[in-house]
Amino acid sequence: MHSFSFNRPTDVAAAIAAASATVTAQQGATVRYLAGGTTLVDLMKLGVERPETIVDVRGLGFDTIREDEDGGLEVGATVRNADLARNDIVGANYRALSEALMAGASPQLRNAATTAGNLLQRTRCVYFRDVASPCNKRLPGSGCPAIKGTNRTLAILGTSRSCIATHPSDMAVAMLAYEATVTVRGANNERRIPLMDFYRLPGDRPDIENVLQPGDLITSVKLPARPQGERAGYLKLRDRASYEFALASAAAAVVVKNGRIASARLALGGVGTRPWRVVGAEKALVGQAPGTELFRHAADVALARAEPQSENGFKIELARRCVIALLDRLTAAGEAQ
Repeated sequence: MHSFSFNRPTDVAAAIAAASATVTAQQGATVRYLAGGTTLVDLMKLGVERPETIVDVRGLGFDTIREDEDGGLEVGATVRNADLARNDIVGANYRALSEALMAGASPQLRNAATTAGNLLQRTRCVYFRDVASPCNKRLPGSGCPAIKGTNRTLAILGTSRSCIATHPSDMAVAMLAYEATVTVRGANNERRIPLMDFYRLPGDRPDIENVLQPGDLITSVKLPARPQGERAGYLKLRDRASYEFALASAAAAVVVKNGRIASARLALGGVGTRPWRVVGAEKALVGQAPGTELFRHAADVALARAEPQSENGFKIELARRCVIALLDRLTAAGEAQ
């Protein structure tokens, strides 16, 4: 493993100061924050990430979950995935999030992985993780062998000529459906970034995956209060029942009043280069009576711009069925969320 220095600051200001000297290197940033390490350590072992300095943020007090005065929920950046999934408030009020977390990884990894780390986890594209292969996400301009190579699990939405890698997070898909906001502290300010705006499309710089600046530290994620009567859930389709990434997934939150859909939020996973909110499909649902034909139309709208590669065209139909099945479940009579 590449040698690195280990920094354990005692306060947030010191952590940000230690990381603010970050510059982009060919294989990862020169400074990385560490919490659970379930992605970072793996990539360091593979040589994909080669930081010069690790800044340990586990002791900075970001490991709490609390209700806000407005009825929302503030989730600390270092809250473990298992603790978040099992939290009573999350289970009762944010069921899609709990389901997404429990569908992710393994019990051992959920016990270690953190909220911020989950949002920032990197693709499992085999070319990205193999330093012997070209990869524009790892080294811009080197090429994307996945486009003509092994791409069965990769993206069909948000792709570019430079990258078709899929974002792997389940949690982020559910948080996107809940319209979460990410709180970030930098060297000079604190800001709140809607999760919808947090991730970047790959374009010609797939190595830049989000809007964070050098030294920025995620401190929490805010989930807004739920509308009355909202039903929400998460459905994940994959090659095996556990410890597997999504081929297609969906998170949805809907309110049905007087026999019609009053509001709807829908996000897809496993098919996009980032967690994929489908606003057009949401608009197609609102004001309509729930039913399979309506859900099929919404799924068609959600996937209208899909661009499959040589091995993953099946994802269009798989994602379509995922959306329909989830919406059928959430609008079924007697379904409690």
